[in-house]
Amino acid sequence: MGKVIVIGAGAAGMMAAYGAALNKHEVIIYEKNEKCGKKIYITGKGRCNLTNACDAEEFFERIVTNSKFMYSSYYTMTNYQTMELFTDVFGLDIKTERGNRVFPLSDKSSDVINCIVRALKKMNVSIKLNQKVDELIIEGDSVKGIISEGERIYSDAVIVATGGKSYASTGSTGDGYEFARQCGHTIAEPLPALVPLVTKEGWVKELQGLSLKNIEVTFTADSKVIYSDFGEMIFTHYGVSGPVILSAGSYIRKRIANGNNISLSIDLKPALKEDQLERRIIRDFEEQSNQQYKNSLGKLLPRKLIPLIVELTGINPKKQVNEITKEERSKLVHILKNLQCTVTGTRDFNEAIITQGGVNVKEINPATMESKKCKKLYFAGEVIDVDAVTGGYNLQVAWSTGYLAGISVC
Repeated sequence: MGKVIVIGAGAAGMMAAYGAALNKHEVIIYEKNEKCGKKIYITGKGRCNLTNACDAEEFFERIVTNSKFMYSSYYTMTNYQTMELFTDVFGLDIKTERGNRVFPLSDKSSDVINCIVRALKKMNVSIKLNQKVDELIIEGDSVKGIISEGERIYSDAVIVATGGKSYASTGSTGDGYEFARQCGHTIAEPLPALVPLVTKEGWVKELQGLSLKNIEVTFTADSKVIYSDFGEMIFTHYGVSGPVILSAGSYIRKRIANGNNISLSIDLKPALKEDQLERRIIRDFEEQSNQQYKNSLGKLLPRKLIPLIVELTGINPKKQVNEITKEERSKLVHILKNLQCTVTGTRDFNEAIITQGGVNVKEINPATMESKKCKKLYFAGEVIDVDAVTGGYNLQVAWSTGYLAGISVC
């Protein structure tokens, strides 16, 4: 039995503490916030999408960066084992919703945090809140403990689970990167991921607050498709957001940072092929043959979107629909299937759900999460250069890497 210090009481840190406590180690968590799991509170809009009930193949497909690094940790703590742990050991009732997203039955993220904290306390894990770690104690090629508020605390192992740089108000301010650098690690540049996108077109601002469901988005750079997805999105005063947009941000973020021009095409009617959509429009026009064009699209589009579509087609808004030509109708179909805008950037870390980048995975043993640069030092969660799309995958990365680090120490 040894003494293990965990830095950070987020998802990865608490799971790491649980894993270490299973092996009867003395475990102490140091958390600079006033409570555990501060970032978990805001995940899933306060509901906490704690994992995804997908198969293993889909899980790895949803990892954007360094999916192969996750093999050992995932198969040590799979998503299904995670669900069993929460229900059978932590006593949390859960449910699975659309897209295999798993939530607490209560829809309260606080229930997720509280059930883990209760389990840790039963295992005699010590949780020190409002206590910031300043640096690691390194002797030779091994970590020997931490320095916190001027005090040197020695231990047999240290697990760094400090998160990335997203949502700094929750305590994710990049501390873990400095601890890693202190031991000679290299850091892949941290970038905001799962982040809303900024667009060029002025008309986007006019649609602020408009939410679109069952649409398809396609992102291209230099005529090459980078990412495509089906689902929901929302227009904002600066650009676009929503589930499909946030996930896309993780795939295109580095291209944006490198100065690439990114085009976004929105298919407003992905369930219909162009000829099917044209027949639908013809039917609508026949039913409203005496209507002006600007008043004829109410069955097809949300009210807020109609003035934009009318403007983009270039058809006279007051033209009777029975006078609209086949060419004009074809242009309407094309725009409905290819509403185009240009992505010029992303919002910053304050609006990013996660961080892309972090401790170089080549410098971490994937079978144990132990540093290859410094003995008895382990990493878990978002501080590592691994990230995924939305849907519970990032929290599963935290649970899996945290658990593996915890059971591997000492």
